[in-house]
Amino acid sequence: MTVHFIGAGPGAADLITVRGRDLIAAAPVVLYAGSLVAPAMLQWAGAEALVVDTAPLNLDEIIEEMVRADAAGLDVARVHSGDPSLYGAIQEQMRRLDALAIDYDITPGVPAFAAAAATLKRELTLPGIGQSVVLTRTAMKSSAMPEGETLAAFAATGATLAIHLSIRNLAHVTRELEPHYGADCPAIIVYRASWPDEQVIHATLASLREAARAAKITRTALVLVGPVLADESYADSRLYAPDHRHLLRHGRPGG
Repeated sequence: MTVHFIGAGPGAADLITVRGRDLIAAAPVVLYAGSLVAPAMLQWAGAEALVVDTAPLNLDEIIEEMVRADAAGLDVARVHSGDPSLYGAIQEQMRRLDALAIDYDITPGVPAFAAAAATLKRELTLPGIGQSVVLTRTAMKSSAMPEGETLAAFAATGATLAIHLSIRNLAHVTRELEPHYGADCPAIIVYRASWPDEQVIHATLASLREAARAAKITRTALVLVGPVLADESYADSRLYAPDHRHLLRHGRPGG
């Protein structure tokens, strides 16, 4: 028996990996985070599978479902949104499974920031503008941020920020970022990236809070901030330059 932690992707049912889809189809027990995983994802589950929405369950109750499946020799598809390595809360589940000697594995998924960038038709790293992406969040009712992991510290690098779980904390976001990026820096809200009701709101740091309020967005949104979201003056990548040499292509001076 194995518990398969599966990243279901950002929302659209066809953005799950083939491996993840096949594991769900084969599993006699499917545990899914109903508050975040699109209902359409359940189309991959078998007709006879036990399907349990874990949104109302606490950690002990979720582990109890896995223990019951283990006792019956039944594989479990544990379906999480996005990619489980980012704010997936899987480490605490795996720690419990280690203590119980229950086997598990992980299947990665498409993360929300990648789906958001695809929707925007933007590359989050541009030559000479920004070559780093910081995936972060702010602290509200969730666990506190570690010392030193502040928005201001990340903003000081000039990197592109993908800010999760913070749509209700935009006053803090703008206060921390404006001194580094400027009030007119692009800030884009992507609500429920890849879902049928996806929304994109273009703003600046100065207008971000009011834009979210006007759209009545209070959850399930990612905020992207950084100069790469506006700058069109970037240089072409060296990757395809005529004089760029690499193992599979010999450069030609002057083209």
